[in-house]
Amino acid sequence: MKKIFGIIGNPLEHSLSPILHNFWFKKYKVDATYSIINTEEKNLGDIVAKIKNRSLSGINVTLPYKQKIINHVDQIINDAKLTNSINTLILNNGSIVGENTDVFGLQAAYLKRIDNNITNKALIIGAGGVSPSVILSLYKSGIKQISIINRTYDKCLFLKRNFNYLKVLRWSNLQTEIGNYDLIINATSLGLKNGQDFDFNFDKCKDNATYIDTIYNPLKTKTFKFLEDKGVKVFNGLDMFIYQGQKSFYLWNKINPEIDDELVNLLLSKLKW
Repeated sequence: MKKIFGIIGNPLEHSLSPILHNFWFKKYKVDATYSIINTEEKNLGDIVAKIKNRSLSGINVTLPYKQKIINHVDQIINDAKLTNSINTLILNNGSIVGENTDVFGLQAAYLKRIDNNITNKALIIGAGGVSPSVILSLYKSGIKQISIINRTYDKCLFLKRNFNYLKVLRWSNLQTEIGNYDLIINATSLGLKNGQDFDFNFDKCKDNATYIDTIYNPLKTKTFKFLEDKGVKVFNGLDMFIYQGQKSFYLWNKINPEIDDELVNLLLSKLKW
């Protein structure tokens, strides 16, 4: 019986998850398919019920449902429990289990390449769905001085309740504060294809800083290009996306899929530079 997987969230038109997982299904001869599942918040319970009755085999969850889906699952484990953020649902012995592979994705993609002797202070821009995963990834990687800034200040305070080591900054100070940090991570949707962008450039960023954009479509946002031209070490969100997908694929199929040039080139062909 063909397994059916998918992704829920809004917006989804930028998602490469179907291409990623269907590539691996074909490569490893798994009788399965993966597609975009358009759903509204009021129908989250129905989606979970479909996993329970096996009409769906599992799903990925993206913005804005990473936290909202929690009330509909039987159990959250590991990094999902630590972050209160779910991006992968699996069926285990009749129970719906929420897991988080974003933390692994960020660590595997970038943080293992960052010198902790140089990178002492990190700034996270944004307090939305992926932010808890970014916080935990940084903490697990040994970066203890972590600050967060968001347009809505109270969202940062909410995160500080779970991560008491966070320093909370005011959005009005963003332009000047970026000059104080070795690592800057954009965890907002600013710069996403067809969306809004930052209304200033990052000219006060340190020349030896590292900038990570969790966005991968487009591969190079306006801020990414500006900092790249400035000589700052920059990473887009594509590698994080691939690694989090790799772990989701393993949780569902117990196969650890290879990340090879054929896959990366396929994904790159679907993106605008």
